[in-house]
Amino acid sequence: MSVLDCVVLQTPSLVTLLGTVVFLLLLYLLISSFQEQGKDPPGPRPLPLLGNLLMLDLKRPYQTLCEMHKKYGSVFTVHFGPKKVVVLAGYKTVKQALVNHAVEFGDRDVPPVLYHVNQGHGILFANGDSWKEMRRFALTTLRDFGMGKKMSEEKIIEECRYLIQEFEKHEGKAFDTTSPVSYASSNIILAIVYNNRFDYTDPQLIAMVEKAKSRINLAGSVSIQVYNMFPWLGPLIKNLTFFLRNVDDAKREISDLITGLKETLDPQVCRGFVDAFLTRKQKLEDSGITDSYYHNKNLICSVGNLFAAGTDTTGSSLCWGLLLMTKYSHIQNQVQEEISRVIGSRQILVEDRKNLPYTDAVIHETQRLANVVPMSIPHVTSRDVTFQGYFIKKGTSVIPLLTSVLQDESEWESPHTFNPAHFLDDNGKFVKRNAFMPFSAGSRVCLGEGLARMELFLFFTSLLQHFRFSPPPGVTEDDLDLTPAVGFTLNPSPHQLCAVSRV
Repeated sequence: MSVLDCVVLQTPSLVTLLGTVVFLLLLYLLISSFQEQGKDPPGPRPLPLLGNLLMLDLKRPYQTLCEMHKKYGSVFTVHFGPKKVVVLAGYKTVKQALVNHAVEFGDRDVPPVLYHVNQGHGILFANGDSWKEMRRFALTTLRDFGMGKKMSEEKIIEECRYLIQEFEKHEGKAFDTTSPVSYASSNIILAIVYNNRFDYTDPQLIAMVEKAKSRINLAGSVSIQVYNMFPWLGPLIKNLTFFLRNVDDAKREISDLITGLKETLDPQVCRGFVDAFLTRKQKLEDSGITDSYYHNKNLICSVGNLFAAGTDTTGSSLCWGLLLMTKYSHIQNQVQEEISRVIGSRQILVEDRKNLPYTDAVIHETQRLANVVPMSIPHVTSRDVTFQGYFIKKGTSVIPLLTSVLQDESEWESPHTFNPAHFLDDNGKFVKRNAFMPFSAGSRVCLGEGLARMELFLFFTSLLQHFRFSPPPGVTEDDLDLTPAVGFTLNPSPHQLCAVSRV
């Protein structure tokens, strides 16, 4: 056999070898590229089934997550039982996700207990076309009925008078401010939804508010969180039974109020959100459209969402404001000095905000420190996304950790103390801060933000104009506890204050 024959015989083997090398090289590059794109956010190693449950303080999980943020960075993974959750921490990261990647991070994660209740209906715990239509309709209708406008201002000013009268009944003696404040904020959303106002002694109002607060507290309880991780434990969890019974009662109550409005409905005279919804539903049905999103389940869930949000977060923020003014009397002094100097005894209006920079700063700082919704309402990714170098799969639960935004050490000079100077420049003028994000951001930003801001300003300034707040007899300012109560939202722990008339 010639040398040429040998070369010819060996050529296929050489080609095969070279082909194999090239293939392995390409495979290596492909795998390396995939690994780089598919890199999971870091986080503590989970245990089988339990995940990181033993590391979490389920009474105040946001505190545990803030500690993890210091260790693992601004994007990290934590396992709530078997459920994988990606946590976003810090102002820049949360804003980048919710605003710059609004589509990818814009869907709502609906835990089992809330899916059981809402079934994908309403505004807060829904996704897809139904949510888009309900949110769009709610925004348009609330604006039509004066949300953030003069019409709302007049309603709030009227309610301020009722609230002041309620405080005056206690004649300077210590009382729990929580209930009357909650009734006042509830009446604003009730006026917009039903065109109805309730007296603070009305059993129906009292029941509605107490049930709403109870639902929110139960939703944040340890046992309900455990149920959301392990739904098969449902029959063993008593709080679940209480929660579902509460929800059924609330739905019946809402349904009865809707029925009353339906009986007197006049499409030409729209009295509120419910009337607008019923009128739209009737028009669609008259046009032969019977399978629209305008049905009773969406109406009941939407009304329930609006009432709970309008009652709890605004009322809680106002209660925090009064408690903080009592604890820090020197700040209360400055607020009241500014109100007296600029306003005097006349009725305060929304347009006065620009002339009350210190008071406005105090309200903003109250919302920042109160941190009423510390973990926002969880989101879920709508598609696969590579974010800050990490790959997050579609359907992954995401927590925008609002606590880490409102207390971001790179954004706030003294993030853990009550400091109105955060919102003031060197000349004492009010300044906006980008990291002020109590209403969240992006496509899921609170749709009642404008109304809530107006309520907080008018209620807070009116009360500080009329009353001096102090601790109960025998209690010092230092004794006042700022530890929040346990719940889905953070309310002040039970306390009493004295409201002494300044008039």
